[in-house]
Amino acid sequence: MNQAMEYKKVIYIHQYKALTFDCYGTLIDWENGILGVLKPLLLAHNTNLDDAQILELFAEFEAELEKGDYIKYREVLKRVVQKFGERFGFEPTADELNSLADSIQDWLPFSDTIEALKTLKQKFKLVIISNVDDDLFAFSAKHLQVEFDQIITAEQAKSYKPSLNNFRLAIERIDLPLEQILHVAASVYHDIVTAKSLGLSTVWVNRRAVQKGINTTGSAISQPDLEVPDLKTLAALSSAK
Repeated sequence: MNQAMEYKKVIYIHQYKALTFDCYGTLIDWENGILGVLKPLLLAHNTNLDDAQILELFAEFEAELEKGDYIKYREVLKRVVQKFGERFGFEPTADELNSLADSIQDWLPFSDTIEALKTLKQKFKLVIISNVDDDLFAFSAKHLQVEFDQIITAEQAKSYKPSLNNFRLAIERIDLPLEQILHVAASVYHDIVTAKSLGLSTVWVNRRAVQKGINTTGSAISQPDLEVPDLKTLAALSSAK
């Protein structure tokens, strides 16, 4: 039995009309984007951390900042850099403070993302629900090469996932019954738990199943309706008879 057929036993994807996606970590390879900025920045300040340490601290600082009163994601990333400086005893320059947000325009999709989105676009409405600013996502949209039917950002919701607010705004705009919406995400903490609590079916894109890496998506206990190792597998499901 091939992998797609094995997954097909778990969920029947053709019952859905809209697929909602987390972006960073699901469609865009944000870990390499983060490391490409923070690793040399830290080394410039005589701080030598391995990839795991950098990504775990990033996740810690980001989650802390997103729990408070809403601030734009560009400011979140600026303060993440500041917190690295506070933790390791250095003062980032103005350019360094802006370096993470400025680098988003260069963060690239995973190798299977574009082809999978193009395949899925033939059968489903595609929607983004992302913890980002409108202008920052606009950079990523150019890399993704498909037209999304709706784009819901943290800037529009004035809150960050795992807040219910972001998903409720998306559901309102999509204007379909819950049973016709399938949420696709790499983060159990930010996405799967909240989406399921609202009655949405969920797909966990668990790239960790085939790629060795660090958990920057947060941990939480929740059972997705479907687990796939990549978007290529999800797209194959949509094409299966």
